[in-house]
Amino acid sequence: MAPSKAPAGVPWWERLARGLLCLLGLLLSVYALHVELSRENDPEYRAMCDLAESVSCSKVFTSRWGRGFGLVQLVVAKDSALNQPNSLLGILFYSLQLGLGQMVSSTAAQALVMMSWVSVAGSVYLAAILAFVLGDFCVVCVSTYIINFALLYTNMKRRTGLKGRLQKDKTG
Repeated sequence: MAPSKAPAGVPWWERLARGLLCLLGLLLSVYALHVELSRENDPEYRAMCDLAESVSCSKVFTSRWGRGFGLVQLVVAKDSALNQPNSLLGILFYSLQLGLGQMVSSTAAQALVMMSWVSVAGSVYLAAILAFVLGDFCVVCVSTYIINFALLYTNMKRRTGLKGRLQKDKTG
């Protein structure tokens, strides 16, 4: 039995796009965590992203929906260790996207796509909360939603490209 060829590496644009998107997502998530913790310690703290009464990221981050998507505290206490800030979930998500993005395998590609779909669903949910419940505009939040959609696109291109290369390797 002849050894199978390893799939070719990922295109340069994808590595660049993933790196930039994940880095930006990580920076925004760390900033969001900083704002939330600063506001909790000092209610008078004013973040750079607090531009007006209805354009306030700190108002959003410290709302019920800023932790556990506003859903976890329906099951556990508000101060439970399970009710973590959404920004920590973002840090974990972007770190996993960056790490798994270095692996060139169909399993990693599938995991990247599945995680992206979950992040996009969370983004749509939180965008609806932002617009219809909080009546606010959060520049940091909307930026992460855009990043999540861009990562989904990038991950779907990865999965499709890998499938094509694997099929070509099998027939070639």
